Amino acid sequence: MDVSFLKPLYARPGPYASVYMDMTRSTEDAEKVIELRWRALREELEAQGCPPATLRAIEETVTREMERRRSEGLVVFAAGGEVVHSARLQRPPRAELARVSPLPHVLPYLSYRGERFAYMVARVNRRGGEIDCFGPDGRHRHIDVPGDEDYPIRKTKAGDWNQSRYQRASENVWKHNAKKVAREVDRAASACHAEAVVIAGDPRARTTVLEEISEGTLEKAVESDRGEIVEDDLSRILDLKSTERVLTVAQRFERELAHGERAVAGLPATVEAVRRSQVESLLLDEDPGAPTSLWIGPGPGDVATEPDELRWLGIEDIQEERADAALVRAMAATEGDLVVLPSDNRVGVGAVLRYSDPTTVHE
Repeated sequence: MDVSFLKPLYARPGPYASVYMDMTRSTEDAEKVIELRWRALREELEAQGCPPATLRAIEETVTREMERRRSEGLVVFAAGGEVVHSARLQRPPRAELARVSPLPHVLPYLSYRGERFAYMVARVNRRGGEIDCFGPDGRHRHIDVPGDEDYPIRKTKAGDWNQSRYQRASENVWKHNAKKVAREVDRAASACHAEAVVIAGDPRARTTVLEEISEGTLEKAVESDRGEIVEDDLSRILDLKSTERVLTVAQRFERELAHGERAVAGLPATVEAVRRSQVESLLLDEDPGAPTSLWIGPGPGDVATEPDELRWLGIEDIQEERADAALVRAMAATEGDLVVLPSDNRVGVGAVLRYSDPTTVHE
């Protein structure tokens, strides 16, 4: 997971207020229930010393969202009297939360958000097709692919004197149009760096497109057998792709760790690698239970298991913070990859490294 989009979130000093709020409206008195939920969260923020200006900024965001009624959940991160980042959720957060801390508490949000990657959907028929490309940031590009030929597009009825000639001509037109769509699918997949390519539409046209696309695109292709893809199909396909991505990194981590080379496990070794900007992929438990604390300084790489480690580096402004919050900040700054592992994993915390270092500590 690319977490560089969080960089602006860390561009100001704390304290940060983090709010995860359930906005579901499943009962007749939903509006009153949501107001009570916000009141309870507000009281928690006040009890933790949330600055009044920051509290007002959060309340304005929550109030607007209650009026719009667009979401099942809401995440808000605020600091310095401003909301720095907010996001609507399509389902309630796993747990409501109000927290004031040196860094924003982003791991539950990242766990909900999941892996984001570029993908595309191609809907094909005998006259051509259309392609929709979606970037990891949600940007969308639509491409129409009209066939060069559309006559004869249908086979004749049995018994027509020229039946076989028209049937052959129809099949040639279908193949020609499908080949054109396949060429556009290849170009679009390359241009948007698609990691998943969904092919939907007419069964015969789908088959021809899959036969004609390049090997590289075919490796990423998934055929939707319903013909016209629906939202549930797309969600299932993308969830499977996300799971595959996590498993790939987890397997690489175990392989590298077994060889004692480009991987480390455990908090001390991972923190050391993070401080050296050595981490390519950071692996974190999505629900660490009783979270471990680390010590941080003003810079994203100022992280240590003991405060004296930072003092030896000449850092005086030192604070205690959740380990996951400190490590995610460092990864956002170094543009490393974050992999959020399911809570039943055996790793807890670890990292795949950009390069090996014989002085790196292995737990």
